[in-house]
Amino acid sequence: MGLHVLLADRRPDEVLPALPGLLLDLKVEELSVAAVPDVLALRPEVLLVDAAENPGQAHAVLRALRERDAGVPLVVVVERRDLDRLPWEALADELLFPGASEAEIRVRLAMLRRRLGRTEEGVVRLGPLVVDPVAYTATVAGRSLDLTYKEFELLRYLAERPGRVFTRPALLREVWGFDFYGGTRTVDVHVRRLRAKLGPEHEHLIQTVRGVGYRASAERQP
Repeated sequence: MGLHVLLADRRPDEVLPALPGLLLDLKVEELSVAAVPDVLALRPEVLLVDAAENPGQAHAVLRALRERDAGVPLVVVVERRDLDRLPWEALADELLFPGASEAEIRVRLAMLRRRLGRTEEGVVRLGPLVVDPVAYTATVAGRSLDLTYKEFELLRYLAERPGRVFTRPALLREVWGFDFYGGTRTVDVHVRRLRAKLGPEHEHLIQTVRGVGYRASAERQP
């Protein structure tokens, strides 16, 4: 499993007492909106946000992550009494209660990865598409795709987050990096090349959302 980042002003065992027993690759960062850019630069697999101690601050951090089109699965740790206090479901992908056992945390994280099309080995599946970040290979319906480095990274980024819509500036930032000075047309060119390589039967895996950007989906657009 990849890096998990906990945004909290407390130790991990104070947020989720059972968390240390999972032996995750875990890093703790400050629970603040100002910390969001540095946290995203770490490219974590999952972000856990401690809302049990300071729900308002945690909600502001979750909102900041969503506003940046972070694309990282967000798990909020919240007390039961605060469930109705703020609209967690609008920002978080999963939630945990502080008293969650090791088994519950493990199962919820596994279910989250499955919903996102990920496996324990890191292989990403989206319909007939299989992307292996370790071997740096991609196949569609068993056919190998000959991709450039950035084509692969763009395909992987979208496929890891099925259904999520990303603006062109967000894709430039996340795939090309903060120091890239090219225009958003770069994204359009790479999407066009990817669709050509996927072929007519599978080009729908990368969809255009008019006026917004792109998303990956195994379901054909109506």
